[in-house]
Amino acid sequence: MDAGPGGYFNSSTLFKTSLLTIAFSTFYIYETKKRATLFKPVIVKADTVVTVKLAPVVAKKKKTIYLTFDDGPNKGTRKVMDIMDAEKIPATVFVIGEHVYGSKEQRAIYDSLIINKLFEIANHSYSHAFENKYRQFYDQPDSMVKDFARCADSLQLTTNIVRTPGRNVWRTSTVNSTDIKTTSAAADSLQRKGFKAIGWDLEWHFTNDQKLVQSDTLLLQQIDSLFAKNRTKMPNSLVLLAHDRTFLSPADSSALHRLIIALKKRDEYNFETVSQYPGLN
Repeated sequence: MDAGPGGYFNSSTLFKTSLLTIAFSTFYIYETKKRATLFKPVIVKADTVVTVKLAPVVAKKKKTIYLTFDDGPNKGTRKVMDIMDAEKIPATVFVIGEHVYGSKEQRAIYDSLIINKLFEIANHSYSHAFENKYRQFYDQPDSMVKDFARCADSLQLTTNIVRTPGRNVWRTSTVNSTDIKTTSAAADSLQRKGFKAIGWDLEWHFTNDQKLVQSDTLLLQQIDSLFAKNRTKMPNSLVLLAHDRTFLSPADSSALHRLIIALKKRDEYNFETVSQYPGLN
């Protein structure tokens, strides 16, 4: 049967409609995917933590000063104690046995030194070289050693560190030095008996009437110079020798106090007792 005009129109229209629908759908899907690609949401990642490895801070190497005071206890010792206490600076005192027992006042001073944690007590012989008979003292090594042993025993010293009277003698595991060759045998005897002798790098000299020779300003310059020129027995270590009795006067004790204050202001200087010297502890 032939299709009528209306049937042909409907079939044709349906075909066209279907074709348009397919084309539109295809275009729609294409455009949708295209837009999805163009407008793809941006995923924001969490901030990445970047660890920066900093170079280690290298502390400035300190130069160490070992303050030592000989021949106490005597009238100047308390002035030294007051200054060290005020500035909280450690020091080593090389005491003489006869001086400890010389008077009630000297014994009291010694007792104060014992309980003061800033001070270290070391051996400066019992008789101070048979009361300054230096040649006789060092010409008899056995008697000399016994004199140091007597001081250690009578005062019940807990350290074997000694300083020889009137001689700049060193006998440690790191330094072996004798200022006067005729003293070498005696110094060796001390070492064989287990004593460690320590001398000094710089002395604060004094006159016959117990007055300081160098000003505190000059002594500070000398300390700086010795370190700068590496003229100490051990690098970055300086042993300063002073004597208690020179600080009895207000002028000289003030000089000591000014020196301590000036040294403390220098970042490169540290303070220790002699037992902390390289080769002794």
